[in-house]
Amino acid sequence: MRRLQEPELPSLATLLPAFSQAEVVVVGDYVVDEYVYGETDRVSREAPVLVVRYESSELKAGGAGNAAQNLAALGVKVRAIGVIGDDAPGAALLAQLEANRVDVSGLLRVRGRPTEAKTRILAGGRSTRRQQMLRLDRAPAEPIPAAVERKLVKELERAGRRAATVLASDYGSGALGSAAVEALRRVKRGGTPVCVDSRYNLRAYTELTMVKPNEVELEAASGVSLSQPNGVEKAARALLRRVGCEVLLVTRGRNGMSVFRPGVPPVHVEAHGSRDAVDVTGAGDTVAAAYSAGIAAGGDPVTAARLANVAGALVVQKPGTATVTREELAAELLKP
Repeated sequence: MRRLQEPELPSLATLLPAFSQAEVVVVGDYVVDEYVYGETDRVSREAPVLVVRYESSELKAGGAGNAAQNLAALGVKVRAIGVIGDDAPGAALLAQLEANRVDVSGLLRVRGRPTEAKTRILAGGRSTRRQQMLRLDRAPAEPIPAAVERKLVKELERAGRRAATVLASDYGSGALGSAAVEALRRVKRGGTPVCVDSRYNLRAYTELTMVKPNEVELEAASGVSLSQPNGVEKAARALLRRVGCEVLLVTRGRNGMSVFRPGVPPVHVEAHGSRDAVDVTGAGDTVAAAYSAGIAAGGDPVTAARLANVAGALVVQKPGTATVTREELAAELLKP
């Protein structure tokens, strides 16, 4: 396996000026990430639980929304396509995406359907850092209505034809059903690269450009144990054959990431930097976004992976759902 080291990083900065000229479509599951912060100093008399005194809260775009905002932070033109509810969380999500320069005209609001939301309660003592105590998830119980799905597919094909790259962000909430996946294949056959980040359904995304599993997802999707000798490569080759993609980008945490392509030796990109992660929440979205931006800017798969590797290392130094800006990425690539 060929390994790439960090001294090659300054050359990646030459891609960054092209970001502002590229458009990436992000289709998938748009989620509201709510963070509730509080202080705790006692146990409830009602039950053996901590009492949290509310301090503040904030809403962030999660899921496909986080990927879209990461692309926008990199200076890429972003068009969002998905389904949200006609409710207060959906309105807040739209407002945040618009404030971060994401085109939300492709987000379809469905009356009576709740916007998916994940509420994280973080608390601690008076002088301690707030830590996550509980996560409460709210998700639609019903599938997307057929008429809405047809609109989504139509919008995806129309926008995909004009985009430099399409990023599909699948969190298992139903925006990317079989009709949408087939539309992605048509977009790819039309000449637009299609990158996929799917948590639960990787094997459905056949004949596309890039699929991005982490090691746990790779093992589950390939059916090959990673604990055996050379297990990552064996599993990656098996999944490559199964989905028929051009690139398999395997993210491996502190072990960096590996790029697998049919018929050529794999390339391993060493993990960037030496600092331990502060928070890995949403890091996969950042990696998928930065890779897609690299492809949209004209980079090859290995160059895009190297760019994504640095972006991922930067975002895990930030708490919660976060983004990496083009300026932050440039500073890291060009630092002495």
